[in-house]
Amino acid sequence: MSQDRIKSLLGELREFARERDWQQFHSPENLAKSVAIEAGELLECFQWGQPEDTAAVSYELADVLTYCLLLADRLGLDPHAIVLEKLEITRSKYPVALSRGRSTKHDQL
Repeated sequence: MSQDRIKSLLGELREFARERDWQQFHSPENLAKSVAIEAGELLECFQWGQPEDTAAVSYELADVLTYCLLLADRLGLDPHAIVLEKLEITRSKYPVALSRGRSTKHDQL
């Protein structure tokens, strides 16, 4: 997702919350709790194997992403920048030559 699309999406999320006066409930703590709650609901879709209802997975994933974006916004973090920064850190921990095709943790490579 391009940085422009993320900014546009954040604008939509801000407007949605503003229209309902929900920003008052969007403390970092509440948003972090919501990320965890919605991630649990996403995981529930896979509880007994591959889900047959891909719409349910899509809705739960959208909830997780929504709360992650709102949390980043509330903390003044740029989602695009923080993901790229973390990707660079992870690249150094998992060099292709050592990690390709393996799920071994970086300190065990």
